[in-house]
Amino acid sequence: MADGSGSQSTGGVLYWIRRVLVWIDNGTEFIETVVIGLGILGMAVLLVSNVITRNLFGFSVPGIFELTQILIIIVTFIGLGYGFRKARHISMSALYDQLQGKARKAALVTIMLVTGAMMFYLATIGLEYVQNAYSRGSRTSSHEIPWWTVYIVAPLGFALAGIQLWLAAFRNMTTEGIYRSFTELEQYDESDGSSGP
Repeated sequence: MADGSGSQSTGGVLYWIRRVLVWIDNGTEFIETVVIGLGILGMAVLLVSNVITRNLFGFSVPGIFELTQILIIIVTFIGLGYGFRKARHISMSALYDQLQGKARKAALVTIMLVTGAMMFYLATIGLEYVQNAYSRGSRTSSHEIPWWTVYIVAPLGFALAGIQLWLAAFRNMTTEGIYRSFTELEQYDESDGSSGP
């Protein structure tokens, strides 16, 4: 009787942990989607307006390329977490693809934990860089935007990527199947090679 209630309470705790992690995952996905979408839309508007003013009116709007550069930095680093979330990141999988079953899953969890730790380490280095930029007081030349407010997306992006990797590792450690991200099951085309050239 005691064993059964203990397993139920463990299952209940695991259920609530998963609920909290799903909430974190959904919240970070919303932030990433909004920032990336607005960043790409902003780049398009800035560059198209610059082409129109240059070709129709014979002048370029000052600071357009500076703002575009800032948006590229933002989209790139916030896109790190989004890429890991959708399992669309580059992976070197020659050895991993040779594994099957529990060995494959254990290798994936190890890779995710180590890579996640590296992302958090890079976030701390990025934060130090932001602090240096803040103490120097450097600003953009056209708009006088403090560079530290731009560079803050680097540690934020690395942290979001680390969160995604550790969420995926947790998912793999607590559920059946192999997950490439917190929500994406691993899917490889099953082929015998006969359809290839």
